[in-house]
Amino acid sequence: MNIAIPVNSNDFKTARITTILDAKCWAIIEFDQGVIQNIKEAPTWQEHNTDWLDFVVLENRYENILDFMNEGIVVLVRREGQDTIDEIIEAFKFKELDEAGF
Repeated sequence: MNIAIPVNSNDFKTARITTILDAKCWAIIEFDQGVIQNIKEAPTWQEHNTDWLDFVVLENRYENILDFMNEGIVVLVRREGQDTIDEIIEAFKFKELDEAGF
């Protein structure tokens, strides 16, 4: 499955989640069997060069989520203390991210 996260840096070891408007790039994470298989950089979530995005994780629940929902992408929101890609993926594994809603 593929997970997209807006981040503030293309150095994925130190990158932190940020708002859509402040994103320097998007981390496109290929996640399979409980581990990260690959991380690719994309300039926007629309230019991800994968067949499908299953999830997008956003910095807060006040982001505009309609475009994601129209594409059939499940929108999740990080919790306090889940800032890095590793922290977010660890939370994803244990279902510790919140679903975005109206």
